[in-house]
This record gives sequence, structure tokens and C-alpha cells, in this order.
Amino acid sequence: MDVFDLKDLLKEHADSGERSLRFMFRDALSMSLYILPAGADDLQQPHTEDEVYYVLSGNATWVVGDETRLVSEGAVIYVDRHIPHKFIDITEELKLLVIFAPPYGSLAK
Repeated sequence: MDVFDLKDLLKEHADSGERSLRFMFRDALSMSLYILPAGADDLQQPHTEDEVYYVLSGNATWVVGDETRLVSEGAVIYVDRHIPHKFIDITEELKLLVIFAPPYGSLAK
């Protein structure tokens, strides 16, 4: 069993200088903390894994295909592998818990 403290993860993320901090990698899934500053461009490309995003805080517009939707704290978003998606119009720093299944990068070819 693993228990992760969000305060510790946020500090580790800030110290990394990266947008994404992978903090768990197992056979079946991985988890990351992904933070986008207000006004940032989300440069994601479609992934080879299914994803679940949980919005910890912030506000943005979620784009998948031709659809858009405003998202904020508490939103849970699922996206199938290989589907283009991104966050736009980030009006308040967006903090996301991201779960990949299978683990991120395990299917990349």
C-alpha cells in the first residue's frame, strides 16, 4: 500500500520545474500530478493509454474532438487512448491528478 500526501507532491512538483510529476508507476496504472499555469498552452499529444483527470483546483476549458466544456475543481474527466485532447483558456492555475491505465509510456511504440 502507498499513501501520497498532496502537500509533499506539490513541493516535489515545484522543485522539479516540470509541468508533470509522475509519482507512481505500477503494472496496471500510473499516476501523475500535472499543473498548468494560468494562460499556459497545453502541449499534450494523444496518449497510448486511457486517462482519467481529476481537477484538484483551477479553471479551464476542456477540448476533445469538436467538443468543449468548462472544468473546475472536482471535475473528473475520462479520455480514451489515441484521442486528441487538451486544456485551453486556463484562467486559474490548473492542478490535475492524472491516472493512466496501463501505465504511462508502457505502450508507446
